[in-house]
Amino acid sequence: MVKIEIFSEEIIKPSSSDNLKLYKLSLLDQLAPFFYVPVVLFYSAPDDQIDILKKLKKSLSETLAKFYPLAGRIHDDSYVEVFENDGVLFVEARVNVQLSEILETPEIGLVQKLLPLDSYGRKTGGNEGVRAMAVQLNVFECGGIAIGICISHKIADGTTLSSFLKAWAEITTSFSGGDRIDDHDGVKDITDPFLDSASVFPPREIHVQSPRNMIKRGKIVTRRFVFDKSSLEKLKVKAATDDCSPTRVEAVTALICRTAMNSSNGRSAEKSSRPSPSMVISHVVNLRSRMDPPLPENSLGNIWRCAETQIVEEESKKQEMHDLVVQMRKAIRKMDKDYVERLRSEDGFVQAFKSLKEASVLVSEGVVPFYKFSSWVRFPIYETDFGWGKPIWACITSVPIKDVVILMSNRFGDGIEAWVNLEVDDMTRFKRDEELLVFASQASC
Repeated sequence: MVKIEIFSEEIIKPSSSDNLKLYKLSLLDQLAPFFYVPVVLFYSAPDDQIDILKKLKKSLSETLAKFYPLAGRIHDDSYVEVFENDGVLFVEARVNVQLSEILETPEIGLVQKLLPLDSYGRKTGGNEGVRAMAVQLNVFECGGIAIGICISHKIADGTTLSSFLKAWAEITTSFSGGDRIDDHDGVKDITDPFLDSASVFPPREIHVQSPRNMIKRGKIVTRRFVFDKSSLEKLKVKAATDDCSPTRVEAVTALICRTAMNSSNGRSAEKSSRPSPSMVISHVVNLRSRMDPPLPENSLGNIWRCAETQIVEEESKKQEMHDLVVQMRKAIRKMDKDYVERLRSEDGFVQAFKSLKEASVLVSEGVVPFYKFSSWVRFPIYETDFGWGKPIWACITSVPIKDVVILMSNRFGDGIEAWVNLEVDDMTRFKRDEELLVFASQASC
């Protein structure tokens, strides 16, 4: 039996207290869920584990001085408070098996234990607020390492997580070149993140209820489907037309949606005289590069919105994968600089809040299947090298929300791993779909 023994917990504080203060949440932060964004990075055994541990803690402290809000505690939908004694929870744990045993047949339950916090548990920080970030360093019998990170979605999105990991790794390796572990020469070269998204999307006097009705515990099954390089090329050809060549993400999204629709348990809108959607497809879109002027990629916060595509029931039977690709692409292209300007206006805020509530109703009432996609494929997660090599695997964990799909790159950057979360009956049919299995293999976890 695999056992994970926690033997140390400490708070890693920012190396400098110059920036410690209140950090205002932006409007888009206010609309974000009170979940944690989790990731686990697996590494082969480093040569000097004791030195590595010191460097990780020291470099984390230096990185937090730049990303200081991640050291604080989040209060409601308003602000992050960072006091002098605040910092990131750093947990050390031992795992009583070889790393290879875990990677051969990874299990969701075990992956979750490699994380320092319950990513989707109820957050009740009380007057002290909710911790913004935590890290867990897991050491296997062979010396292999798994680093589990949780960052609150209330203050950060996947792009923020990726930027933080990049900075942390670069600062760690900057220590490796010096004779002393407190060598700061490389730290100065790390670009400071943009920490004022509240000025771009000013917060409003609102109270956003946590979408608990979107959380379905006990009935959701998570499976990982792997698309290799060859399969992706074939899938792109199948989903293409003469005037539309899909990306890998578009092709995988279209296939999964069509498979999921075939597998859904008879969920559909009631018949009416007006055409009604038979499904809604939602894709998270990073707004940073779509603004004028663009925001830096290392901007802290939730700088994203969802592009939603409604597939009308009268046409759904005739929908091919290339039809889905075209419609999704149209929805995403609408999220341009003009869209962002409207979002920043009073009317745009009203529409954004209305969209959030409508999405919650669609999910909770099951009116139509609502497939929610988030792509991590372009995130340089596999470039996170702390000085002893790049990750040999990076993964997330299960999401207790039905019809959610997270797309991640594989280790070599030429494949995609789709983490699919469906209700039990839907997953039973989904994983047996013949068309899906032509292009994807089901992995453990």
